[in-house]
Amino acid sequence: MILNINALQGWIVLMFRYFILILIIMSCGDEASRKEKQEQEAKKDEVNEVKSATKTILFFGDSLTAGFGLEDNNDAFPTVIQTIIDSLSLNYVVVNSGVSGETTAGGLGRINWVINQKVDLFVLELGANDGLRGISLTETRENLQAIIDRVRTKYPEISIVIAGMQLPPNLGQDYTKEFKSIFEELAKKNDLEIIPFLLKDVAGIPELNQEDGIHPNVEGQKIVANNVWVALEPLLK
Repeated sequence: MILNINALQGWIVLMFRYFILILIIMSCGDEASRKEKQEQEAKKDEVNEVKSATKTILFFGDSLTAGFGLEDNNDAFPTVIQTIIDSLSLNYVVVNSGVSGETTAGGLGRINWVINQKVDLFVLELGANDGLRGISLTETRENLQAIIDRVRTKYPEISIVIAGMQLPPNLGQDYTKEFKSIFEELAKKNDLEIIPFLLKDVAGIPELNQEDGIHPNVEGQKIVANNVWVALEPLLK
């Protein structure tokens, strides 16, 4: 009987040790799981901080912005700008909101939807199609002003750059002169940065344009990107 009691006591001690060991293992597992969750949460926080710190440049325009006629839209000047930004390790992402054939009226019609996304810098490139269609200069000016007003209302502290445009002389001297002045006047009135002429050193040069003679080819896009970068760079730094 004594042997049985001793055996029973030994068995109880052994089971107790097993129980303690299981508790230790479970505790270690819970601790490891807790640390893993903490690390995952920390990584998520880091990603969210990066996302919130990243600023957005929105290019709002027509076929010139969209990259009409290019085999690869990545050759359009907004993407070239993104490449420059990345090479300088600047924390900006470019959004291309160009629509081929867009007029200032069309841009005004879609601006509210476009600026629902977070925007820190707005590049306005519209008006060329108005001029080529002979649309009233008063209407063009009013539409551009309305777009600027809506962007500023949504984002009061936003930086806005307006791309100047010029027309071929065959549309008449008075019309082309006043058309060119629209962008300069709006820039001055609204305290905007201006790209004096988006197609500087590209317009009218066959080897830098596609067959239509209007839209820049790949090499032309690089020059356009440089024209834009001159106005953008001070704002990014």
